[in-house]
Amino acid sequence: MAGRHPAKTAELDRFDLAILEILQKDNKTPQRSIAEAIGLSAPAVQRRIKRMEDTGTIIANVAVVEPSHVRHEITVFVEVEMHSEFGTTHDATKKSFAEAPEVQQCYYVTGEVDFILLVVVRTMADYEAMTRRLFFSNKNVKRFRSFVTMDRVKVGLNVALDPKRDRS
Repeated sequence: MAGRHPAKTAELDRFDLAILEILQKDNKTPQRSIAEAIGLSAPAVQRRIKRMEDTGTIIANVAVVEPSHVRHEITVFVEVEMHSEFGTTHDATKKSFAEAPEVQQCYYVTGEVDFILLVVVRTMADYEAMTRRLFFSNKNVKRFRSFVTMDRVKVGLNVALDPKRDRS
């Protein structure tokens, strides 16, 4: 899912955007219900969903889990600054961040830091162990700064769409 940049892209019309709007709220919505809501047949909805999956518009169908329900009580944002942004060590660092189970999201960014990570852990001891593994043992990590969250005010993965805007 992460870092995918599909070669194929699809032009999305108002029906595609309406389908995406519904699926972002509940991807288990039956295709016949989607079809009724937007004025298409269920087979047409099915074909459109398949096309959007094939072109990478829809990159995953997942269950979003409340971390505290599985005892992952601590969310940390981490800024990471590298010594060098080039070469194999940089690529290895990206790979290590992408593969770390604690790292929920990782962004390579512009500005004073190189990466921003969203980390979810059970305990501060788990976070410390992760910092040793990902940062202290990596000679290319110059410094990192942690921001422990106090409250999850809004969490979501939805992309704001305007299905009423006709793109066709």
